[in-house]
Amino acid sequence: MSEDTVFALSSPVGGAIAIVRITGSGAYAALGRVFRCKNAPEHRVMNYGHVTDPESGETIDSAMACFLKAPATYTGEDMAEIYIHGSRVIAKRTLSVLSHFLRPAEGGEFTKRAFMNGKLDLSQAEAVMDVISSVTEQGARMAEEQLAGSIGSGIKDIEDRLIDILSGVEAALDYPDELEEDTVSSLENELAPIIDKLDYLIRGGNAARIFREGAAVAILGAPNAGKSSLFNALMGTERAIVTSIPGTTRDTLEETLDICGAPVRITDTAGIREGTDEAERIGVERARKAGERADLILIAIDGTKPMDEESRALINAAKRGEYRKCLILFTKADKQGFGTDESCAEFAPISVSSVTGEGIEELKERMAALLLTKEAESALVTNSRHIHALAEAKAALETADAAMGTDLAAADIRTALYALGQITGREVTSDVIERIFSRFCVGK
Repeated sequence: MSEDTVFALSSPVGGAIAIVRITGSGAYAALGRVFRCKNAPEHRVMNYGHVTDPESGETIDSAMACFLKAPATYTGEDMAEIYIHGSRVIAKRTLSVLSHFLRPAEGGEFTKRAFMNGKLDLSQAEAVMDVISSVTEQGARMAEEQLAGSIGSGIKDIEDRLIDILSGVEAALDYPDELEEDTVSSLENELAPIIDKLDYLIRGGNAARIFREGAAVAILGAPNAGKSSLFNALMGTERAIVTSIPGTTRDTLEETLDICGAPVRITDTAGIREGTDEAERIGVERARKAGERADLILIAIDGTKPMDEESRALINAAKRGEYRKCLILFTKADKQGFGTDESCAEFAPISVSSVTGEGIEELKERMAALLLTKEAESALVTNSRHIHALAEAKAALETADAAMGTDLAAADIRTALYALGQITGREVTSDVIERIFSRFCVGK
């Protein structure tokens, strides 16, 4: 437990109420210095009083405050919370008074202390930030499950089984004549279900990363193919400028859309052609780069005109497999003379109208089918760091499974346990801890 007592604003200012949080062994004394109330604050009792400047005695605000005694707190330390009015001026003055005798908390320090004091494992601590940064209902749900300890409990079950196996292997090291042959021969049967479980977690995690990290979708097409109108139709708002003049879009435009609970970043791009000026050439180059980075490409083709050279080039690139995933869209389905091209039949193209909405829901369903899987929806793991650690553990156990002696198998099982410990924090290094908490905001 830290001897240092720190404070921070733990909520945005500008609303009705702002929360100032204090944690550390000096939390109770600090609360007493700046908060005046009728009776001395008791554990888990809300008190009405006034925030005051201890040096001048000036009242800063009328407020509520409570004291929370360790270890039954978020950080595992003594804590105090002061609920002031949400005025920026009041918040600034309250923080200024506290800074005279307490240290301002660093980003993520409250959650870091919770981890260091055993209130959360590392996977739960990381989930705190995932809950805060989630932008879809599904992403928030998965982060809440991880915050509740779903990953830690699942990993602990695997660790317990590996420790049992390791104890048997180490016993064989002590009594090789009696135990080694049977131990080595049984390793395959004992490790196989664990390897399968790790593989299941890895596959689900790779599929579910979309809920945490999002997916990138780029709309490509020739100038005036209806890309910006399609972008607006998907977003449900007039976000992109639309004119009948080819080359109106000079730069990429990006917005996030909720597709079945996954945050999908849709990028509207400049029309693919040889730019007529420097600005357009830069826009076209950015469009190509957006296409290279995208998880899914939407190729927009004007269905009221014969297939142009630029659209044909995009189709041919799709046929060569240059894009990870691709959907072909024939736009302007509401216009007279609309039609599709048989050369695209293998892609099952979608006819869409940004005016009437025809094909938009089908497009969203097809996007979801390509970007999401059943594995993703039921995945336990979504964090890239966790997936990497699981892959290291799986590789070590596969090596142990093929080991010719108990000494080698024991070393590989220990390596697997170390990798799993990186997820829960049991074996994590200080550098990893610092890197994880560096992305937290102050007050969390």
